[in-house]
Amino acid sequence: MPTRKKFVAGNWKMNTTLAEAKALAAAVAKGVGADARVTVAVCPPFPWLTAAGEAVRGSAVALGAQDVAFEKKGAFTGEVSPAMLLDAGCTYAIVGHSERRHVLGESDAAINQKVHTALEEGLHVILCMGETLAERERGLQERVFQRQVFAACAGLTDEQFARLVIAYEPVWAIGTGKVATPEQAQEAHRFVRGKLRLLYGDKIADATPILYGGSVTADNAAGLLHQPDVDGALVGGASLKADSFLAIVKAAQG
Repeated sequence: MPTRKKFVAGNWKMNTTLAEAKALAAAVAKGVGADARVTVAVCPPFPWLTAAGEAVRGSAVALGAQDVAFEKKGAFTGEVSPAMLLDAGCTYAIVGHSERRHVLGESDAAINQKVHTALEEGLHVILCMGETLAERERGLQERVFQRQVFAACAGLTDEQFARLVIAYEPVWAIGTGKVATPEQAQEAHRFVRGKLRLLYGDKIADATPILYGGSVTADNAAGLLHQPDVDGALVGGASLKADSFLAIVKAAQG
């Protein structure tokens, strides 16, 4: 079985003041140090990217953004381009988070455009996907995965796939305290990897990391991360405290 490096990313969402962001990033950087056994990234709000980037500089912690514009530059008020994110020190950008899809109305087509723009400009992309509770209760989760994988990844080259990370986030588990069982997470990840294999071949399917996101905590991380197709975690609330986030990183190292 191919060995994929574990990846733990913290999505801070619309939280932290400047002082809190600096302190949190510095604490994560201190906790991780130069240990690169697990890929670790923090994704602060846009205004704090530069400050957080300075705080993690010299450590093994990478910087990511929570979103990215669908165009490279121009008259798009309020948007942030990939080039701006790269200048701020970002390696990663999250695309297609469920809050962007279901709260702010982003379409599959818009997400595909963002994926292409970000990858073309040199960023790595953390692509989110997952089903709502209503979709799961109707047994539609596999249909949702197939649509979202196919729509978001359409037109990507093999080189671009090498800079893509997928995050499976059951919408019903985000911020609710509910969490997919390790078996449910493995089932979903195995299905997504199978779709990648069918659509894009063994090389891409075996190499693409698939993270789990949805109320991941220090207490449940180990059970999730020890599943064969779960390659890491996209962490929300638990990433806002360095101790809990670092405990998840430690679980991934184990």
